[in-house]
Amino acid sequence: MNYELIKDFIDMLHEFEIEIQACPDLYPETIKGFKEWISSKENVLKEDSIEEPYWEGKENGRTPESVISTLLVHLNRYAKTYSKSAIADSEFSTQEDFIYLINLKAFGEMSKMALVKKNIQDKPVGMLIIARLLRQGLIEQTDSNEDKRSKLIRISERGLIVLEKQMEKIRQATNIVAGNLSHKEKMDLIRILNKLDRFHYPIFSRNINSEQLITTVYDEYKFKMS
Repeated sequence: MNYELIKDFIDMLHEFEIEIQACPDLYPETIKGFKEWISSKENVLKEDSIEEPYWEGKENGRTPESVISTLLVHLNRYAKTYSKSAIADSEFSTQEDFIYLINLKAFGEMSKMALVKKNIQDKPVGMLIIARLLRQGLIEQTDSNEDKRSKLIRISERGLIVLEKQMEKIRQATNIVAGNLSHKEKMDLIRILNKLDRFHYPIFSRNINSEQLITTVYDEYKFKMS
């Protein structure tokens, strides 16, 4: 039996446990999560052999983090532009309106706060969207069987009809957002964006005060930002 191999495996498993204890939402504490963690480590080791792309301002010291942040902002604006076109001449006021309906159609009824959190929005903004959709009759609310004080939201029959009427244009908009990426590039991008989402969502869910947010996150996740 190769005891040295077993020792290396145990050491690696110990390192994995330490990392997920520090950031429990980065990887699930399962075999699948362990495999994803190993794959991520291997990709980091390969980074030195990957040719860096050029980006504007690189020669003046502009960092990769700055470029990533800027490009994500740009892509969000592009996506909103296409979404605005997709809902022109419809009953939707914003892209959030149809995204709320799509989530309700896909995941079924849920509480108001669950719906707001699924759309990564602050409570006041999310509640305004829900109120607007209720007024339009695109969603409906019922009492929860588990908690009579709580209301459950679901998409209405009218909401299904209105959503389906716009779905072709919405699908076209999402196809345009993906641009000229190949299938492999799309899969790579999904993996990268999922990793970023797993990092940011638990932080967002804590509702840390804006004045303390950057200091708190930077201190707690310093090893991730070095």
